Amino acid sequence: MKNLLEFLQRHYHWLIFVVFEVVSLVLLFQYNNYQSSVWFSSANAVTGKVYEWSSSVESFFSLKKVNESLTLRNFYLERQVTQLRRLYGEATDGADATEKQELEPLSQYKLVPAKVITNEVDKLNNLMTIDKGEKDGVQTGMGVVCGKGIVGVVFQTSAHYAIVIPVLNGKSSRISCAIRGRGYFGVLRWYGGDAGYAFVEGVPRHARFKRGEWVETNGYSSIFPAGVLVGQIDEVYNSRDGLSYKLKVRLSTDFGKLRDVVVITDQSISERVHLMQAAKDSLKLNVQ
Repeated sequence: MKNLLEFLQRHYHWLIFVVFEVVSLVLLFQYNNYQSSVWFSSANAVTGKVYEWSSSVESFFSLKKVNESLTLRNFYLERQVTQLRRLYGEATDGADATEKQELEPLSQYKLVPAKVITNEVDKLNNLMTIDKGEKDGVQTGMGVVCGKGIVGVVFQTSAHYAIVIPVLNGKSSRISCAIRGRGYFGVLRWYGGDAGYAFVEGVPRHARFKRGEWVETNGYSSIFPAGVLVGQIDEVYNSRDGLSYKLKVRLSTDFGKLRDVVVITDQSISERVHLMQAAKDSLKLNVQ
């Protein structure tokens, strides 16, 4: 208290000056129309600028949710377009209602949005880390996609994170896919080098297709539903043994800019995986 009183005693003339200044400004702007209008105009401009900055900051921090929503929406739209295309094809071929009902419904899938934390594109056996794990329902063997197409397969999980084997993994990535509208299928592989291209091997020699046609998942695996976009045919080569085609595919997913992904959780996947494993174990026992 003593220090405060000494401070006021030394600087009381400045305090009186500030008080008089405040009183004079209040009287000036309150009782003079011109000065009052200038004050309110300036205050409104400053307030508007502050609100604009505040809105920009809120928009920036909401981009994460916007990107997740767009990624989910794009995937849903791709799947719906694929189903509508099949429905139209079957309708024009005279398919009955029973055949149409056999189409795989999208409702059996649960989609978990995730962010890419680490992403490799410059190695032969690249890996990716996402910020969702077992606590979010993510399990080993689940497919990962983005709004533009296929990404990879979940390899390992912890409580809150997961390691993904992307398409750009030359050793471990093998994904079954087919030429859209043709039905001819093969296996998608990557051999290193350009991250924008991969190869579909095993396409039969009698297959009829053209460069520029699209490749998508065929639904034969227990990981991805049919119709997830893979890429576009860029070049066609003969296999080494000459018995099949090897397609160079321009991938629809830009792995260098990948930020938002979706993990596909299918309730029937675990049942199919266990059934397949049981069948393999049974075959091994019979062989022995």
